[in-house]
Amino acid sequence: MIDKRLILDTESNETQELLSGHYREILSLLGENPDREGLAKTPYRVAKAMQFLTYGYRMDPEAVLRSAMFHEEYRQMVIVKDIDFYSMCEHHMLPFYGKAHVAYIPDRHITGLSKIARVVDIFAKRLQIQERMTTQIKECIQNTLNPLGVMVVIEAQHLCMQMRGVEKQNSVTVTSDFTGAFNQAKTREEFMNLLHKH
Repeated sequence: MIDKRLILDTESNETQELLSGHYREILSLLGENPDREGLAKTPYRVAKAMQFLTYGYRMDPEAVLRSAMFHEEYRQMVIVKDIDFYSMCEHHMLPFYGKAHVAYIPDRHITGLSKIARVVDIFAKRLQIQERMTTQIKECIQNTLNPLGVMVVIEAQHLCMQMRGVEKQNSVTVTSDFTGAFNQAKTREEFMNLLHKH
């Protein structure tokens, strides 16, 4: 779990001031009065929120994995499933959210299980598209741990489809990407079977 206070404490006050000024101007352009009581502090709040929602740009996911990397001879599938995430669509800057499921087959190196979830968070806390995020998580784990294979599946709902555009409230988008041993249909099937076990 990322401590929100630690992220915000490292942010530049100058950046917050610049962002606040821009959000104040946006409120005016939308026809609002940024000086009225309910909106007086909104530009500052939004600036802080956006800095938190994009903290992934200021973190190194590979360094996170390496910080808890251990030598181990285990060579069976490791799955961390149902990792909740929240991200921002880069096309409309509206949220998309859901669950990520990550599997890898170690080759002499494992990482702390919480670090897999942290990697998902880091890539989610950037302006994103679901397809790219899926591949970035896969590539980060593959490049850092050099396992026998990695597979990532993401299931998400997109507010840009639910609040605007086609307005399909119940649609779910599923993406997947894989490397190495997961190129074999049998290995992918094992992962999917384990994924849907309760």
